[in-house]
Amino acid sequence: MTKINQLISHWPRGTVKTVKSLIKAGYSPELLKVYSNSGWLELVSKGAYKLKNDTVGWEGAVYTLQARDIGNWHPGGKTALTLKGYAHYLRKEEKVTLFANRGDRMPKWFGELKFTSKIEPLKTNLFDYDKSDLFSEYNLGEINIKISSPELALFELLYLVPKVESFSEAFLIFEGMSTLRVKKVQQLLQACNSIKVKRIFMWMAEKHNHQWVKELNTDKIDFGIGKRMIVKNGKLNKKFNITVPKEYEE
Repeated sequence: MTKINQLISHWPRGTVKTVKSLIKAGYSPELLKVYSNSGWLELVSKGAYKLKNDTVGWEGAVYTLQARDIGNWHPGGKTALTLKGYAHYLRKEEKVTLFANRGDRMPKWFGELKFTSKIEPLKTNLFDYDKSDLFSEYNLGEINIKISSPELALFELLYLVPKVESFSEAFLIFEGMSTLRVKKVQQLLQACNSIKVKRIFMWMAEKHNHQWVKELNTDKIDFGIGKRMIVKNGKLNKKFNITVPKEYEE
């Protein structure tokens, strides 16, 4: 098998490869240029190639980010919940939200790819995303990518309430979360760096009377002090000290 045939046969369709990884695999910049001029490869940007005439979706681009250990980028929030089937009865999601740690970088080549969906990269200190047990795998046939577990995705969704995601839609999604793993929820409540998110989470969980709530050890959770205004002109829930829409506290 020739070197170019070997490269193509081991290249997952719909993905890109970074120049750095190709050089490490034994393909010099000069050889890559020859392959590009010969119509085998196509330069996405200065830092990455794709197969000629191949279409790279956001999933394949995320696969490359994760395979090359470029930050902790992953589909999270409502995007992950939609992929897992939790948000199928709500409004159609038109954007893909990728979460990562504050210090993670997004390579230039990712931004130069053209996707059919709008991509919203979001860096937060909500959690330490270096911990691999926060995620679950999502199978795309030839490749797998890591996405937020349902429990993690719910926290990420609430992080975006109400500026990005609506309170009412998050409340509806929460209604269907009756099978969350209590150990995972406990872990996330203790690790979450947002007082606001933890309070909304517990308020919604109790409103929906999910059975797993009774198994949580709230004594180990830091809910902070003081009031948090989630929405303007709302009503204060005195237990969690958050201001929520009035219709939910009547």
